[in-house]
Amino acid sequence: MDFFQLEKHGTNIKQEMVAGTTTFLTMAYIIFVNPGILGETGMDKGALITVTCLAAFIGTMITALWVNAPLAMAPGMGLNAFFTYTLVFGMGATWNVALGVVFISGIAFLLLTMTGFREKIIDAIPLQLRLAVGAGIGLFIAFIGMKNLGLIVANPATLVGLGPLSPTVILGLIGLTIMGGLEIKQVKGGILIGIVITTVLGMVLGYVELPNGIMSTPPSIAPIAFKLDILGALKLSMIGPIFSFMFVDLFDSVGTIVACANEAEMIDEKGKIENVSKILEADAAATVIGSLLGTSTTTTFVESASGIAEGGRTGLTSATTAILFFLAMFFTPVIGVVPAFATAPALIIVGVYMFKNLIDIDLHKIEIAIPAFLTIILMPLTYSISTGITFGFISYAVIEIISGKVKTVKPTMWIIVVLSTVELLSK
Repeated sequence: MDFFQLEKHGTNIKQEMVAGTTTFLTMAYIIFVNPGILGETGMDKGALITVTCLAAFIGTMITALWVNAPLAMAPGMGLNAFFTYTLVFGMGATWNVALGVVFISGIAFLLLTMTGFREKIIDAIPLQLRLAVGAGIGLFIAFIGMKNLGLIVANPATLVGLGPLSPTVILGLIGLTIMGGLEIKQVKGGILIGIVITTVLGMVLGYVELPNGIMSTPPSIAPIAFKLDILGALKLSMIGPIFSFMFVDLFDSVGTIVACANEAEMIDEKGKIENVSKILEADAAATVIGSLLGTSTTTTFVESASGIAEGGRTGLTSATTAILFFLAMFFTPVIGVVPAFATAPALIIVGVYMFKNLIDIDLHKIEIAIPAFLTIILMPLTYSISTGITFGFISYAVIEIISGKVKTVKPTMWIIVVLSTVELLSK
């Protein structure tokens, strides 16, 4: 295992494999949730299960072998919601065009990383707005979870209202309670365990069909692989979504890397994160590959921190995680019967974790509170992540102009504001 330099990093094979298994358990819920969200667009669910596992396997293995870092990748939460609910349902794009948007955003992300322009974008956008985007996506994901569960339904008088407490809604709430309790107790894989228990309860009560078997050959990816429409994505109206995908993936990844770097001992003598550019390049490459296979943006998962906490320090941790995702493809009969009322609570819990960004936003300053609030609240209210980002950026620029602080806005940010305005006007 000299390839992974285990001795140099003060670790061993057993420690790395335990860490990789822990990371897998904490993020395996994506195997159930991602096909559920993307499947609403009309994409084949069986193929999506296979592609979700493949994208996680390829992205994580790239990180293992090329970067030698204990970080795992998979189709990202929030980004899959943006794919389905903003691009397809909100803008009327086909899922083929949406995949084209993901592909272009991945190529753009890769080029920006390789040319060093990535740093300028990170520096140009105020930290408070970055935090607001994360909190807004969390609120949006939780809202989608409640809708998929049936807890929230359409209401002609008030737009939304409380849905009837049907048996499946009650089962979902039981699942939410189980997940919440396990997360409070810091049980590894608490979300995954909650999904499994809720599904089993549904089977016992007759609301979920029994699987035809335990293992099978993975479903073919032919219905969705290489079906992206790149030309259809090359439209003026798609500039905003392309930027939004790239922006969310960029700060998702940077936030995760920063959060994990210290504990993973990835900081060099100068205080900089080792191989950060290579990690982001791997992230972008995984997104491009994932879009070709047929899934939304692949990103670095913050759940990697669970494996790092277990002692993961090298690429052997992520290689272990990758292999487990590959093996998961062969359990499609079991994965395929998991109902929406079992995965919906997972969306709510993930939303809670992302919404925690709110506590780091200085809402006492009105010039920060207004763009942050608009960013957060408009995502669920308009059912669009890009709309929230657009209003947040534009309102930030307007407030800086009114305050006479035009010079504090960096040139790159003005370019972003102009692109945001174009995207808003093209709706």
